[in-house]
Amino acid sequence: MKTYLAIFGATGNLMYKKLLPAIAALQANNLLEPDTKILCIGRAQHTVESYIETAKTQIQTPINWSQLSPILEYFRMDFDQINAYEHLKNHMNMFGKSKRLFYLAVAPELFPVIAEGISSVQLITQNDALGRIVFEKPFGEDLKTAKSINTMLWKYFDESQIYRVDHYLGKEMIQNILVMRFANKLFENNWNSLAIEKITIIAKETEGVMNRGNYYDHVGALKDMIQSHLLQMAALIAMEVPKSFDVDGIREEKVKVLKRIRVEKEDIITGQYRGYLDEKNILPASKTETAVFMKAYFDTPRWKGVPFYFLTGKKLNEKRSEIIIDFEDNTMQESLWPNQAIVKNQLVIRVAPDEGVTFRLNVKEHGLSNVIKKVEMDYCHDCNVVGNKPEAYERLLLDFIRGNSTLFTRWDEIEAAWKIIDSIKNHVIEPILYQDFDELNRYVENQLKEESK
Repeated sequence: MKTYLAIFGATGNLMYKKLLPAIAALQANNLLEPDTKILCIGRAQHTVESYIETAKTQIQTPINWSQLSPILEYFRMDFDQINAYEHLKNHMNMFGKSKRLFYLAVAPELFPVIAEGISSVQLITQNDALGRIVFEKPFGEDLKTAKSINTMLWKYFDESQIYRVDHYLGKEMIQNILVMRFANKLFENNWNSLAIEKITIIAKETEGVMNRGNYYDHVGALKDMIQSHLLQMAALIAMEVPKSFDVDGIREEKVKVLKRIRVEKEDIITGQYRGYLDEKNILPASKTETAVFMKAYFDTPRWKGVPFYFLTGKKLNEKRSEIIIDFEDNTMQESLWPNQAIVKNQLVIRVAPDEGVTFRLNVKEHGLSNVIKKVEMDYCHDCNVVGNKPEAYERLLLDFIRGNSTLFTRWDEIEAAWKIIDSIKNHVIEPILYQDFDELNRYVENQLKEESK
């Protein structure tokens, strides 16, 4: 079956930085069907030749353009002109019968008009097994707007035809969470409150908002990072064993556990980096948070009393995303080794930028003494890659083309996440100002000390 992938927003950053390089990589690895066409849809006046020349100036990733160019087409249209979709249909019909896939790499306010346009000319019809459409986040600004968007989508498409992208789910080590949990008896039997003391989920960035001020100032760190990326990571860590490991089995357990999360208002700290108000397109007296630290609990038998800590922010000390699982102290260590510093067992799942897993444990030091030392068993995921390292968008695009929705978020997952964020936003106080990570970290540590008194 031939594949026709039409991408709206073909002259935007997402297309140049992520989608075109991903398509080129899939083609280079023979993962695209031979009869595949990529229709690049944009508002700018281009021929396919001028579009490719422009793309070459925007893309830093090495691409075999002589191989990629023959499968690219360019189609100029105004997205908000309904009659333009009839012309689009006529153009796509020339390709013959095929899977018709649509990727909306555009701002959310364009979702309704594009969805209506595609549906009105029957480029995709409900119950059409060959038609699918994918949407980039954000999915609304709160539960109300998310519901509005989703109601609109259901008007034109079936849930099975709708693919919602959270690119974090395409990252290698996020996919590896299920393998770590369920392919290792060591962790499967100790993935609970009896063995685990706390879990920390981190997504730190060194950059500020850069040229995204107009978007970011209406969103903030809670909505931009916690609502989607970090809650998705937490759901994979905290969910129960699925009845089946198919798409719906995993999603059902993620939704169930997200509905059991509890966050107290005193357990939320927000910050705003100094200089944020001077960024382009930021309101002069903005109270938007650029960093969030919060503690949450999952009220399930498995996780009773285990705190989940979340930390994300901009202008911090490093770019790093990881999940840190701290195990409880050994019950015998005080009596057996009363005068030695024995570290906690710790499992670290490194998501970005260097992917891998580290397990920290105690061993006896070499020699005649009984000194105990900490060692690390480290697995470097990137070190085993020869040549191209698959990016998240490669996996997501391939799954979208093949109709595998495991790594895409279902509506009830998004609904559950927005309910959490909406309840949190009601408790958030004015963000503290911070110059750097050390200053923010000291404030957080002092708050935790006060809490433990």
